[in-house]
Amino acid sequence: MTDDLVAALRAIVGEAHALTDPSVVASYESDWTGRFRGTARCVVRPASTEEVAAVLSACLAAGVAVCVQGGNTGLVGGSVPVDGAVLLSLLRIAPIEAVDEVAAQVTVGAGATLAAVQQAVRPLGFDVGVDFAARESCTVGGMASTNAGGERVLRYGTMRAQVVGLEAVLPDGAVVSRLAGLPKDNTGYDVVSLLAGAEGTLGVITKLRLRLVPLLPARAVALVAVAGTAEAVELVRAVRAVPSLEAAELFYADGLELVRAHTNLPAPFAEPHPAYVLVECADREDPGDDLLSAIEAAGDVVLDATVASDTRGRHALWTYREAHTESISAAGIPVKLDVAVPLAAFADCVAALPDTVAAAAPASRLILFGHVNEGNLHVNILDALDQDEAVSDAVLKLVASFGGSISAEHGVGRAKRDWLPLSRSATEIAMMRSIKEAVDPAGLLNPGVLL
Repeated sequence: MTDDLVAALRAIVGEAHALTDPSVVASYESDWTGRFRGTARCVVRPASTEEVAAVLSACLAAGVAVCVQGGNTGLVGGSVPVDGAVLLSLLRIAPIEAVDEVAAQVTVGAGATLAAVQQAVRPLGFDVGVDFAARESCTVGGMASTNAGGERVLRYGTMRAQVVGLEAVLPDGAVVSRLAGLPKDNTGYDVVSLLAGAEGTLGVITKLRLRLVPLLPARAVALVAVAGTAEAVELVRAVRAVPSLEAAELFYADGLELVRAHTNLPAPFAEPHPAYVLVECADREDPGDDLLSAIEAAGDVVLDATVASDTRGRHALWTYREAHTESISAAGIPVKLDVAVPLAAFADCVAALPDTVAAAAPASRLILFGHVNEGNLHVNILDALDQDEAVSDAVLKLVASFGGSISAEHGVGRAKRDWLPLSRSATEIAMMRSIKEAVDPAGLLNPGVLL
């Protein structure tokens, strides 16, 4: 049956795009951190919605599971194949259509990278509302499937808020196409929002229609040193008064030390400080004065600050924050947990994390950073792979005790599915299972992800 299925898949996508060579397939079988691995029966790379539909129909007929992969930049094991599954790569479905300048929208293939879409729309005065450091590798289909967040959620919302239409293939090969992008379309269940954030468990997104935001030419970035987490929250409360505020990022002294060791960056200030908040404002005219005024209004919370309006200076300041992920990975394979807690409890949760992690993994090293305005914390624990389950359990239960979420923006994937009841009620989980069983009764699409 396996040989027959591979032959059928090759007939659909072409000999060169149904891969079985173990040395080639291996590059698709683990995530980029090296933490999650699986074994694919083969890798199939369709070039269109029609080919995806034919692939899913063939796999359903053969009773073989299908795992979906975009840029493979996820952090919860959702894009790694379960053993024996067909891995469906969407990287070839990457066309970017002409921008609809009247509607401020663009239709793109799910395999297009975020950077490619940015480069296509920016010359026309538009931008994408979501951005983060993996922009060169992550695909917009994967971003929509996981409802990715990133650095601009404060102003524009998560990826779901950018998706005004999509085309997707259901597990049986049927195609759902809603690409009109109408701002008002009140005709029942919102299929677009349901598929965005479903982590590929209900359908394979092949095309997206994205709303675009204005490309704001004037930007100012400030790096502000503060005494700790509570002070970082107070600073953000002060700078929220600036209408052009677009990002507010938090990191700590130990993370900065790791970044500097990896990148050879100079120290941002003459003296080290416990915590740092990076804020960015964007407008049609230079927002630097407004940003400075807001920082000054924060008073004694500010220990030191530096502001940059030029491109090179802004990039240099952003590197202190955006280089965290690569610097942590260069130091080892971390246990990575993406969580969120209410801002009122944010400082208390951060204060409790070191002892919580140490109790579960005494020899580990904890590095924290995140998007402070949303209470979104990225918990990175080095030297703890042997205690992966114990440390994850301890951290996620702590977060839940503060009324937080076990996943702020990376999704649940396979890594966190056992802890889903910490964030969702039994009734909600039963409802999600009912939807999954109705759409995918055979359970062959992204099995083990989310549920």
